[in-house]
Amino acid sequence: MLKILVPTLTLLPTIWLSKPKWLWPTTLAQSFCIALLSLAWLNNPSETGWMSLSRYVATDSLSTPLLVLSCWLLPLMILASQNHTTAEPVTRQRLYIMLLTLLQLFLILAFGATELILFYVMFEATLIPTLLIITRWGNQSDRISAGTYFLFYTLAGSMPLLVALLVLISKAGSLSLLTLQYPGTLDVLTGGHKLWWASCMLAFLVKMPLYGVHLWLPKAHVEAPVAGSMVLAAVLLKLGGYGMIRMLPILEPLTKELAYPFIVLALWGVIMTGSICLRQTDLKSLIAYSSVSHMGLVVGAILIQTPWGLAGATVLMIAHGLTSSALFCLANTNYERTHSRTMVLARGLQTILPLMATWWFIASLANLALPPLPNLMAELMIIVSLFGWAPWTILLTGLGTLITAAYSLYMFLMTQRGPSPALAVGLEPSHTREHLLIALHLLPLILLIAKPELIWGLAT
Repeated sequence: MLKILVPTLTLLPTIWLSKPKWLWPTTLAQSFCIALLSLAWLNNPSETGWMSLSRYVATDSLSTPLLVLSCWLLPLMILASQNHTTAEPVTRQRLYIMLLTLLQLFLILAFGATELILFYVMFEATLIPTLLIITRWGNQSDRISAGTYFLFYTLAGSMPLLVALLVLISKAGSLSLLTLQYPGTLDVLTGGHKLWWASCMLAFLVKMPLYGVHLWLPKAHVEAPVAGSMVLAAVLLKLGGYGMIRMLPILEPLTKELAYPFIVLALWGVIMTGSICLRQTDLKSLIAYSSVSHMGLVVGAILIQTPWGLAGATVLMIAHGLTSSALFCLANTNYERTHSRTMVLARGLQTILPLMATWWFIASLANLALPPLPNLMAELMIIVSLFGWAPWTILLTGLGTLITAAYSLYMFLMTQRGPSPALAVGLEPSHTREHLLIALHLLPLILLIAKPELIWGLAT
């Protein structure tokens, strides 16, 4: 763990001491080296259990793919942000990269924490850099409103979790995940146990986000700069799923009684947010709502607590992280040229930027879960496990899959096909930097077809 944490910490002085002309190449090179080093975590010698173990920080088969995804994303965020921050003073550019690095540091400590209190502190700490990135570097005047939504939804959801953890430590005597996972540690059948279960879950369901408490997400995504959207879609939403997978075994006797309404809400949210995507004109808003739809499947899969459900949820979190981040990068390439997120204004780009249209095509197919991509494997595992839990769920999941295919194709056709508008003639050509950025998103996704057990999580 130190081989990743120490280079990440040394990235902070590198940011502030580099010469202005070397700022972006140096930080990109160092962060990419950290990302390559983190791949060593995937070589897990033990089928189950913890490794790289220290008293407070460790990795296991669930946290490893999420840790690698967090490290892989930092160089991609730096690569994506280089163009739209060039007009800013060097000090602000340094501050921007520093916030992204701090975010990676907090995420590594959150996913690697063996103590629930350390996880909670880092879970909350990720709020600060994300909020500053949205409110300072957002594209439009609504960014303050989006930041406020993000802040208060997250804080309102996570305050009951702190109280629940304090109750838990008074009962169990410890908050170490190494001991809490064993049955018989805790007797939760007390007077306020149902309220306690809800307060444990609420913070994670808001972060996922569950349909009904999802209103902060489209606002935050639409107003955030490209790096903010990437990290929100790829990693921060996964904090909620990771926390749920960790907490539910501790709350085990209660879940089968209390999970039912949340599963219904999550599956209904898949259809509702998919339907909202079908009538979106704003490109970033469409991708943001599609994230809510995919996370609804993940919530349902985690709450039924079956091995296949958990494996499907973990694979979908990783596959969605890469796909959604790639889509936001592609949306940003359109925005940098047309200065508008309205899809109608950027039609017919296939004839002008043909290679970019290829990336759009692959990313759209990944979003609708084309075989043999990991997205399809994850969705099939989730649909089958939900069907085994209750056969009626096939109606909602099947309809949700159809709607997902419809809005993914709608997004591709609206942005790439059709007649090119007059303003498209003078558009800037695509750059090697942009092609490299999308390739580094989609190549891992394609390579995971060959070895999906790397991201199966606890079901390996």
